[in-house]
Amino acid sequence: MDPIQTDRLILRNFRQGDAADLLAYLHQPRVSCFLSLKLEDLGAAEAEVKTRGTSDEHIAVCLRTPDKLIGDMFCMPEPPDTYSVGWNFNADFQGAGLASEAARALFEYLFTVKEARRLYAFVEEDNLPSRRLCERLGMRKEGLFKEFISFRTDDEGVPVFENTMQYALLRKEWVA
Repeated sequence: MDPIQTDRLILRNFRQGDAADLLAYLHQPRVSCFLSLKLEDLGAAEAEVKTRGTSDEHIAVCLRTPDKLIGDMFCMPEPPDTYSVGWNFNADFQGAGLASEAARALFEYLFTVKEARRLYAFVEEDNLPSRRLCERLGMRKEGLFKEFISFRTDDEGVPVFENTMQYALLRKEWVA
């Protein structure tokens, strides 16, 4: 993927040197859907960066100055013209509109360059920051899946199922 620049950010492929910044927010994931991505140490983060760097589906979100990884997004194609999207950002950079700026740039890229017709995102019901981001981006709530998925277990090893919301946006809605 060719890098995408915004006023404050660069969206690019992952590359060597991103591992420490990735470890900073995936060592203790804040949102349960990212628990499976938990990184134990720098070696695990380096391996993850190497894997992500081979695909345009995983996008590093970096400050322009300095070139510092502050989060990541994904865009998984579902042929012929739909993408599943999502994001995960370092909490230290929360509240400055950086996630909105990054997601807007990604959406514009997907709708114009990749000619996506539809984007959708799954968000756990209790993840208010991501729900608000979806709404700021103009995504509409399409449904609530009750006890849809489990990312963790309780103290007895029983799966804890979470309610998950689906948001979506069509290209014609984005353009309007």
